[in-house]
Amino acid sequence: MNTALVARPVRMLLPCLPLLLAACGEQPAPAWSGYVEGDYVYVAAPLPGTLASLAVRRGQTVARGSALFTLDAESERVAREEAAARLEGARAQAADTEKGRRADEIAITKAQLAQARARAALTARELARQQQLLAQGFVSPSRLDEARVAAQEAQDKIAELSAALRVAQLPARVDERVAASASAQAAQAALRQSQWREEQKQQSAPADARVADIFFRVGEWVPAGQPVLALLPPGNTRARFFVPQHELGSLGVGQRVTIQCDGCGTPIAARIDFIATQAEYTPPVIYSNAQRSRLVFMVEARPDAKDGERLKPGQPVDVRREPTAASGAKW
Repeated sequence: MNTALVARPVRMLLPCLPLLLAACGEQPAPAWSGYVEGDYVYVAAPLPGTLASLAVRRGQTVARGSALFTLDAESERVAREEAAARLEGARAQAADTEKGRRADEIAITKAQLAQARARAALTARELARQQQLLAQGFVSPSRLDEARVAAQEAQDKIAELSAALRVAQLPARVDERVAASASAQAAQAALRQSQWREEQKQQSAPADARVADIFFRVGEWVPAGQPVLALLPPGNTRARFFVPQHELGSLGVGQRVTIQCDGCGTPIAARIDFIATQAEYTPPVIYSNAQRSRLVFMVEARPDAKDGERLKPGQPVDVRREPTAASGAKW
């Protein structure tokens, strides 16, 4: 056998051997197919009403606290004004219970008391005169009894008006003041409720987000709790992919993966945050050694908020384990 003829092809293949070995070492890790899912924030008002204004459009980026839409709030505004008037009246009644009678009413009582004292003085002098006349025999005992009764009535009138004057200068009783204060607090709560209902007719963005969709137009009736629009914050996108059952044991929540998609540029780092506990079948299969390869589990991985903006819901993606220096895998 001519060894030269055999050695010649071998010598020709030697320069290519490093390239072949390198190509074998650079094979990327198998990818799991999936798609991008978005966690939308649906903004709705808890009260019904006609859509009065819409401050955003689809695709617009809004900042936290920016106005989104307004429902007609005429009924709530009138209710708030009524509640404010009731509160003012309740507060006035509560303040009135802390005071005595008005100055003019007290002046009347004082004048009546002065009159009673003057009459008491007069009846006292009349009683003394009748006592002298009775001692001299000029009047009967019955005249003295009449004078004595009149003097006593005058003293009783003074006591009555003195007590009325003291009461007029006192505030209301404790129970009345407590009741008036409670009425004022109830009116205050009713006002806050009316203000809240009016405020709910105008909704603002709960976070920085992009307006993904709008479901109503100005002039349409919006039922209570019905979303008017959908927002997609930057951190609310995730990759949903499907892993064969024989690879599931090597994955865990918190494990890092990378996401690739058409036009996304460099791979996007993400962490697994959900692994389904039930398998999915397409089509239904029988548990057998021949059919297990068709059994897959849904897994979800969420990227950082800054990288999540590069992903669009519905976009197909490929997910791989994050390459490490030890594995030697390259993208």
